[in-house]
Amino acid sequence: MRETGWMMRLLGPAEIRILADKLDLRPTKKLGQNFVIDAGTVRRIVRVADLSPDDVVIEVGPGLGSLTLALLPSAAHVVTVEIDPVLATQLPLTVADRAPAGDLTVVNADAMKVTPDDLAGHEPTALVANLPYNVAVPVVLHLLEVLPSLRKGLVMVQSEVADRLAAGPGSKVYGVPSVKAAWYADVRRAGPVGRSVFWPVPNVDSGLVSLLRRDPPPTTATREEVFEVVDAAFAQRRKTLRAALATWAGSPADAERALRAAGVGPSARGEQLDVHAFARIAEHRP
Repeated sequence: MRETGWMMRLLGPAEIRILADKLDLRPTKKLGQNFVIDAGTVRRIVRVADLSPDDVVIEVGPGLGSLTLALLPSAAHVVTVEIDPVLATQLPLTVADRAPAGDLTVVNADAMKVTPDDLAGHEPTALVANLPYNVAVPVVLHLLEVLPSLRKGLVMVQSEVADRLAAGPGSKVYGVPSVKAAWYADVRRAGPVGRSVFWPVPNVDSGLVSLLRRDPPPTTATREEVFEVVDAAFAQRRKTLRAALATWAGSPADAERALRAAGVGPSARGEQLDVHAFARIAEHRP
């Protein structure tokens, strides 16, 4: 971490409200806007993210900049992706006032559509973000897919979403997000976050999720082929895989043959399989 006084100039609750009033901003559910107003929380996020001085961080939904200001002293560069044009315009001004030496790039775009070409030549190595609850899972999966330079991440999401992302086979909440995230990374819960650190206060709890990039399972199937099996398996999660994969395979009998060839019992259910098993099944599609 750079030795600076920036951390002393983080945004507090009163300053955030003043800035929001200046922009005539009212957080909207449509954009999933719940701004972090607690300086201790953003410091904790940066600490748990374990950034190195050469990391290039991508932050999605920086909002008014409370987390951005905490990230700047800890990384070589911060790239923020903000869909709200008013907030995207204000953020560089806030940073210039409070962290004038910060290396920042602001991209006014939808994180679900962002590509490496949008990032002004930067190759992010870490994702650190307070993600909008309504798009958290698709944003994480999209960025892991299109940004192979990402080595690690720490995201704040709704507590139930954190449980799903980090769940392992056999868990009641293990499902499509769990398997697809496991294709890219080792995913773990990294602690709870209280409701009172947000403005407006959400009606759900939050949690931190840590991601560490790893190689996908060794398989001859493509990612798209494996994910197709995952989607089919959990579309009717109460059914056995023989029944759930019948449409995918062509018939229940074809599904059973594919399952047996992959070393999976036809009476098994999707929540019992890890990502490696789904990859084996994809390899044996009739």
